Amino acid sequence: MKVLGISAFYHDSAAALVDGSRVLAAAQEERFTRVKHDASFPKEAIEFCLSSSGLNLKDLDAVVFYEKPFLKFERILETYLAFAPHGFSAFRKSFPLWITEKLFQKKTLTENLSNLCSFDPGSKLLFTEHHASHCASAYLPSPFEKAAIVTLDGVGEWATTVIAEGKGKQITPLKEIHFPHSLGLLYSALTYYLGFVVNSGEYKVMGLAPYGEPIYRDKFLDIIDVKEDGSFRLNQKFFDYCTGLKMVNKRFERHFGQPARTAESEIQKFHVDVAASLQAVTEEVVSKIVMFAYKQTGQKNLCLAGGVALNCVANGKLLATSPFENIWVQPAAGDAGGALGAALLASHDHESVSKHVGTADAMKGSFLGPEYGRDEILRQLESSGAMFEELQEDKLITKTASVLAHGKIVGWMNGKMEFGPRALGSRSILADPRSPDMQKNLNLKIKQRESFRPFAPAVLQEDQASYFELESESPYMLFVSQVRGEHLTKVSSDRSAFAGLGSISDVRSTVPAVTHIDNSARIQTVLPTTNPKFHTLLKKFKEITGLGMLINTSFNVRGEPIVATPEDAYRCFMNTELDYLVIGNFLLDKKKQPTPVFGETKRSFPLD
Repeated sequence: MKVLGISAFYHDSAAALVDGSRVLAAAQEERFTRVKHDASFPKEAIEFCLSSSGLNLKDLDAVVFYEKPFLKFERILETYLAFAPHGFSAFRKSFPLWITEKLFQKKTLTENLSNLCSFDPGSKLLFTEHHASHCASAYLPSPFEKAAIVTLDGVGEWATTVIAEGKGKQITPLKEIHFPHSLGLLYSALTYYLGFVVNSGEYKVMGLAPYGEPIYRDKFLDIIDVKEDGSFRLNQKFFDYCTGLKMVNKRFERHFGQPARTAESEIQKFHVDVAASLQAVTEEVVSKIVMFAYKQTGQKNLCLAGGVALNCVANGKLLATSPFENIWVQPAAGDAGGALGAALLASHDHESVSKHVGTADAMKGSFLGPEYGRDEILRQLESSGAMFEELQEDKLITKTASVLAHGKIVGWMNGKMEFGPRALGSRSILADPRSPDMQKNLNLKIKQRESFRPFAPAVLQEDQASYFELESESPYMLFVSQVRGEHLTKVSSDRSAFAGLGSISDVRSTVPAVTHIDNSARIQTVLPTTNPKFHTLLKKFKEITGLGMLINTSFNVRGEPIVATPEDAYRCFMNTELDYLVIGNFLLDKKKQPTPVFGETKRSFPLD
């Protein structure tokens, strides 16, 4: 049963192709168009999925869109009517777009698909509900035969939170929380209030939280009424997202005592304390929802998806405190993963398709995107005017590990591109975590972003337990855990209390560049089965330094999608202070490159 799944028209458009329970390919449109969070019809992602599998649209059994536009329009229309006349101006602006484009997305999809080839979708074009797609993406690729399922995000059609149960290939919804009551929208509202971009900067709020104290927790609990079973209601008097063009209103600002932060302005103690308070409340609500799911299902396994499932701090707390024995999070947990869920949901409707069950999941390490062979890499490097050398793989690994051990920063492009927001050792920037200055240097000189943003360690699976208090694997960088006590170093006494962003430079462990202010780290465990070349590099780095760990951050600069092609990688390499670039078995030394002409290599990207 060959099925193409599509998510589009809101943010993070993507395409995914499955054959029964096998995931063949998946990619976000942004990687091809170079427009971050691109919401357009995922033409290039679809073309990649089909061409990489040797298929065309006529070979497919179905094409599935990840949500139902008519139900979403119903929710929007009913919301405006419920709040009328407030919000009429926003309604007047959005209504024509819905009538002409969004409401009749079947026509839009059919036209776009037909433009790819002479193809009439007819009965092959299907629609499923937003959170059904999330549930399927969470459960069907998981290794479990049975599990509780929890999905949390902003909003789909009506649902914002779903608790379900998976048995075999059947998914049974048990409980829903509906718009406008949304944990994802609460987090987005605070993202807006703190001066970051909604649907992009939420992870900045999570990164800021450890610098603050949750002293505003009670103020949040004045806004969100949380019950013991995890159900909650948001007091809409404080928000403007139902009918307005902003996330929060003046009442919200008065409640917290300060106006919304202006983008790029100084981050103050108030801002980090608000972030810490929001994170604490989020963890509390998620924990109660998950406990209710456990009581309702009695399952020992839990599957998570939806944008809130990318909150790796909350995930780490669940792993440590929830009664579930195993937790699996979809690596593309946001809307991009909805394309995969939609495809899997349709394919499993066929009687001959059984759910994937095994010791590993069906995501293939999330390495589901395009890869480039030697000849194509060579062609793109030569056309870019690059200077390079080609090495045997063992020599390339040794050279790369050696320059990393000497404090150099390396762009690393290897194999199939990752599906989802995390770089997992295929499109990565790598560096030595032992360096006290590396976090600052990477943020300011390479990533061109805020100094407070933490970096993740990629660690050999066999060495994980030696450095972190994480007992489960974390191949998708979706769990935060504490650095083990024996690796921590004593921070000076004047830093024992809150010291704001000035405490970034404190050396807190033997791997300071990946140790956050609260002695935590967002861990990626690297397995030889899913990324053997990256695993070999880590082993070689360990031979040289005694440490089987590297900083792993996405290969891009602020506001830019992760690089997809060798040309993208070379452009990013030349426009930053990266020292070396590795693409396949080609090694590039910055010192040997022609003087960059920034008019040709530099591109500007909007704030993220």
